[in-house]
Amino acid sequence: MSQIYYPERGKWNRKNPESIQINNNLLLEAIEYSKDNENKLSIENMQMFTRTASDTKEPHDEVLGPVKERGPFSGLIIKDGYIISEWGDVDRVDMTFSVTKTFLSTTVGLAYDEGLISNLDEKVYTRIKDNEHFKDPHNQSITWDHLLRQTSEWRGVLWDKPDWADRPPTGVPFDELGNQKYSKPGTKYKYNDVRVNLLALLAANVWQESLPKILKNKVMDPIGASDEWRWHGYENSWVDINGKKIQSVSGGGHWGGGMFISALDQARFGYLFLRNGVWRNNRIISEDWIKKASSPGNLNHSYGFMNWFLNSNEEGTEKKIKTAPKSAVYFSGLGSNIIYIDWENDLVVVVRWIKSDALPKFIDLILKAIK
Repeated sequence: MSQIYYPERGKWNRKNPESIQINNNLLLEAIEYSKDNENKLSIENMQMFTRTASDTKEPHDEVLGPVKERGPFSGLIIKDGYIISEWGDVDRVDMTFSVTKTFLSTTVGLAYDEGLISNLDEKVYTRIKDNEHFKDPHNQSITWDHLLRQTSEWRGVLWDKPDWADRPPTGVPFDELGNQKYSKPGTKYKYNDVRVNLLALLAANVWQESLPKILKNKVMDPIGASDEWRWHGYENSWVDINGKKIQSVSGGGHWGGGMFISALDQARFGYLFLRNGVWRNNRIISEDWIKKASSPGNLNHSYGFMNWFLNSNEEGTEKKIKTAPKSAVYFSGLGSNIIYIDWENDLVVVVRWIKSDALPKFIDLILKAIK
């Protein structure tokens, strides 16, 4: 492969697909398919579905952070480092929901690389001394790995949200939800935004700084991202860390907040991982962390660290994207908001507001055009 191309800040070179032996007709077919499968729901309706289990509305579903109405369907395809196709307003800043979790896990990875976290099996309660969130002995055995893989089973209340209020089981009366049995940390997978927000609070305590500032200085500025993105917390998530007032950010838009960002800036973030954590000659995040983040958990073989979704078919599970390599990964958020990363095909795809069940065929069609 020739010298690797990295886009300058504010500029990303384009190439005609046919100039790099890509079937443009098939590529256009893929894009048309994605447009035909746009998720046309409003943000309000999407959040309503998030805060509903079957026909049961979530308790404690008050929105605490900012919310922004979504923009039009958009996306872009990057092959060999160059943009070969784009549609919609790729500069528009939109909510990205649970893709925020991957930005969060990346700040934990940076702390790990710098030795601020020496062991992912470390008990996290040691990072917040005399804290109400870890008085319960059950919570004191929770590790970084548990939180990153959504297997912590942490119990408690954070920012007025009880852990049991997030995606409650169907058919259980509200007044009984707090009486559920908890499994031993590390023995049950449960996608839970309250626990994700706990990880954000812990990471801020490790850094002794706001996570948006860490992300900006160590990732987003070095990769040439714009200054338009914002990472929000809640109106009641302000904390005092070492005498400094800091807003603890949220890991998604479940109750508002999370990362508000453009498709182009998301593409830069994905491209950093496609280049294995290096931007030009600057090592930003280690290959060791990327390997850990993209490794399957024991309880969910399609989930790495949040929110790394894996395409591997280990343990007999089928690949979600049939023609994509087992090594491919994607970061996913409600909407759907997707960053797809494919090392074998030197490919990054960002697509915003596509129906979730249309993603596999969309990627399959792109791969058909490339091959």
